[in-house]
Amino acid sequence: MTDPNAVSPKDRFFTVYGRKPVLEALTDPELEVDKVILADTARGAAASEIRRAATDAGVAVQHASAHRVKVLAGNGKQDQGVLADVVAPRMRPLAQALADRNPPSPLLVLDGITTPANVGMILRTATAAGLGGIVVPRRGVAALDPLVVKASAGVAFRAPVLRTGTALDAAEQLTDAGFAVYALGSTDSTSTDAAHGTGESLFDAELPARSAFVLGGETEGVDPDVAGYVASWLSIPMPGDVESLNVSAAAAVLCFELVRRGHAG
Repeated sequence: MTDPNAVSPKDRFFTVYGRKPVLEALTDPELEVDKVILADTARGAAASEIRRAATDAGVAVQHASAHRVKVLAGNGKQDQGVLADVVAPRMRPLAQALADRNPPSPLLVLDGITTPANVGMILRTATAAGLGGIVVPRRGVAALDPLVVKASAGVAFRAPVLRTGTALDAAEQLTDAGFAVYALGSTDSTSTDAAHGTGESLFDAELPARSAFVLGGETEGVDPDVAGYVASWLSIPMPGDVESLNVSAAAAVLCFELVRRGHAG
C-alpha cells in the first residue's frame, strides 16, 4: 500500500542530465547529490570521469538502459546517457508547507510558464527577495531541469520551491488555507504575458500578510479555472508606451514591492 504521506522524488530533487551538468553537481561542495544514473551504453573517458567524481563524492552510481535514462531525464536529445538527482533542501510539497502552524508567505504561483529561462529567473528573484515560496506545479510549467538551473545561476537548487500537481490544485489549496489569491494581469484579457491591464495598481492595493500571487503563462496568461479563485487582479502601472512586461520582469517588480512593504525578506 502506498504511504499517503510519502514525498515524491520530484518533490525532493532537481534532476540534472548531461555530462557537464552532472560533473558540475558532483564536484560542487555545496550540493548534495543523491544518486547518479548512467546508461549501460555509456563508455569512454567522460563516463569514467563521472564514475570517479561520484566515487570521490561518495555518491552511488546506478545503471539503467539508455531508454530508461531518457525517460527519467525527460529529454531524450540532451541527456547524453547520464543524470543525477540533486537534493533540493528547501523543496517540499505545497500541502506540507500549508500544514505548518505558520505557513510560508507570501507565495508566487507559476501557471503555464513554459520557458525555462523565465522559470529560472523567477526562482532567482523570489529567493533573493526572501519570499516564503514559489509554487512550481509538476504539470503545465517548464520542468526543473538544467536549463532552469542555468537561468537561475544555480540558485534554483536552494530556492524555496513548493510542489503540487497543477496551478489549479495550488489555487484550491491556498484558498482553503485562508490565503488571499491575487493575479497579475488583466481581467478582460488572457493574452498578456505579464502584469498589465485593468486591475488595481500593485503599488496601491492593500495586501494581507497571508497572500499568494499567480503569474500567468507567456502566451495564455492565467488559466480561466485558476482565475476563478483569484480574489483581485493587480497591474503594474506603465506610463511609457509599452503594452506588457515579460513575466520574469513583472515577477521582479512584484517581489521587491513586497520587500519594500516588509512582507518579504
